[in-house]
Amino acid sequence: MELKTPLYEEHVRLGGTIVPFAGYLLPVQYPSGVIKEHMAVRENAGLFDVSHMGEVTFKGETALSTLNHVLTNDYSDMKIGKVRYGMLLNDDGGVVDDLIVYKFREDCYFVVVNAANRHKDVEYMRDKILPGTIMEDISDSVAQVALQGPRSFDIIRKLMKEEDIPKGYYTCKEHVDIDGMDCIISYTGYTGEKGFEIYTANENAVRLWNLLLETGKDDGLIPCGLGARDTLRLEAGMPLYGHEMDDTISPFDTNLGYGVRMDKAEFVGKEGLLKRGEPKIARVGLEMIDRGVMREHQDLYSDDRKIGHTTSGTHCPYLRKAVAMALVEKEYAEPGTELIVDVRGRKLKVRVIPLPFYKRK
Repeated sequence: MELKTPLYEEHVRLGGTIVPFAGYLLPVQYPSGVIKEHMAVRENAGLFDVSHMGEVTFKGETALSTLNHVLTNDYSDMKIGKVRYGMLLNDDGGVVDDLIVYKFREDCYFVVVNAANRHKDVEYMRDKILPGTIMEDISDSVAQVALQGPRSFDIIRKLMKEEDIPKGYYTCKEHVDIDGMDCIISYTGYTGEKGFEIYTANENAVRLWNLLLETGKDDGLIPCGLGARDTLRLEAGMPLYGHEMDDTISPFDTNLGYGVRMDKAEFVGKEGLLKRGEPKIARVGLEMIDRGVMREHQDLYSDDRKIGHTTSGTHCPYLRKAVAMALVEKEYAEPGTELIVDVRGRKLKVRVIPLPFYKRK
């Protein structure tokens, strides 16, 4: 049985089309539609319920050592109030999940994991924590909303003290007061736009959601669903677990090497990465030459030889064209390379182009 976030009744009240996703019932879109929601985030602001995401705390004198052991990135030089990307790997160097780490204090870290992988991740990390680390899965008590878009700063300034607003990308503030609600706020997101992710206790979720919508209505803020979240992240070239990465694909296969510190003495999966050697595939962007729309898991060919497959694809509302991300043999990853995609039996021409497709000015 699917779970409901604390905002489920609000989504129903607002006319959201509810679908099962990652074990939860969530809105895929509202009556405004995916295109309007997508464009609101690109031009003004959109509000997403992402309470299905998982949150795990690591505390204690060895918390840092545990994170450096379990994750691919190096958190040794991370300052309080910073946020940093990282990945969990299996012993073969495949990606178990990607996640982000918040540093609140020298002995206190807050880790956000993908919803569909929450229980798998927690079990995997719990087996590997070092003595002296206290790990706690607090997902069921935490609600999360994402305020995204160029007007998000204008909206948040109406609700918070200026000094409590994170100023740099991938920074955060703990114990921030928003209308009497204790919140964590970070300058992060999954849309390719400026914006914030805000965490609070479940009992505050409805009040926070409605406060943000009311405060932002003159700035063009509207609620947005899973559909727009996916088109936005794809347009911005952001990978999604289960599409651009999985437990058979290494970070280097999918161009996520910036989240791996091979100069660390050790971490789970490092030996597996070394055994794999140089990656033979790469993640690329594709655009249509012929008319059509690419979707996930469509085969790619060069001279009738299969050389890869699409991992995510759609028609992007802001760019007004069909694009996809794909994993291809490395020799076909050069921008300008023309390939053939099999779209339900139709052989259509596509071209490799640089990622991201969209980047905020």
